[in-house]
Parts: sequence; C-alpha cells; structure tokens
Amino acid sequence: MITSIATAEHYIWGENCEGWHLVKTPALSIIQERMPPNTSEQLHYHELAQQFFFILEGTATFVVNGQTLMVPAQHGLHILPGQVHQIINQTDTDLLFTVTSQPTSRGDRVEVN
Repeated sequence: MITSIATAEHYIWGENCEGWHLVKTPALSIIQERMPPNTSEQLHYHELAQQFFFILEGTATFVVNGQTLMVPAQHGLHILPGQVHQIINQTDTDLLFTVTSQPTSRGDRVEVN
C-alpha cells in the first residue's frame, strides 16, 4: 500500500511536534515526525523495542545513556532496548525524521526523570 503524510494517521505530541504513522502494526512501526525549533521529547527508554531514527532534514541532538550525539541530515542512529534516550531540536529550523520501531514502541515506553 502506498502511503504518505497526506494520507497517514496524524497526531500531535510534546510542544507542537507532530507525527504521521506510515506503518502501524504490532511488529513494526514507522513514523515520520516534525519537531519545531527548540523542542525536545522526554528522556525515556523502551524495554522491548529497538529504534532507528533517520534524519531527513535538519540536525538532531540525541542524548543516549548520558552521551550527547549530533546527527545531521541523511544520517541515522540505532537505539537498542534499554538505552535511555531523548531527541532534541536545538536549531532554529524544523527537524524532520523517521523513527522505525521493532516491535512497536506503543505501550513500551518508560519515562525517566
């Protein structure tokens, strides 16, 4: 089935960030997301899901197990289950990326204070 952000299920999260479910099954989730300038998600980990973030436009700042990593456009980052992580847009432009989760991360997220 052909899909795009024009036809995919849409949702809002965090500080006016948004996502589109391109694939949404229990075994696999692929989401395209947009983060406006100077936004972030909460620090968290997944017990079962591994994730792969691929940056389409912009530069993402990740915190992974306390280490800060800068990931530019057309590069990706693999997050293993149990790794505490956070994505941040510290720039003045939108950050566009896909996040692939296997299995789905739905119901598998543990927030860290």
